Amino acid sequence: MTTEPRWYKSSYSSNGGACVEVATNLAAHGTVPVRDSKNPHGPALAFDTSAWSAFVADVKAGDFTA
Repeated sequence: MTTEPRWYKSSYSSNGGACVEVATNLAAHGTVPVRDSKNPHGPALAFDTSAWSAFVADVKAGDFTA
């Protein structure tokens, strides 16, 4: 298993430039890195897998509607 992040954007991204990339391949190590796709060499935030899972579940449930 690699410890290098494999970055990807959501399939819902329409190349509008306001995207984030995640590297879920590191979840087995307890972390999910997230970065700004416009700045791939910039900093990344590292979320604990349980926090990331809770965030994704809330998004899917519609808890972050505008």
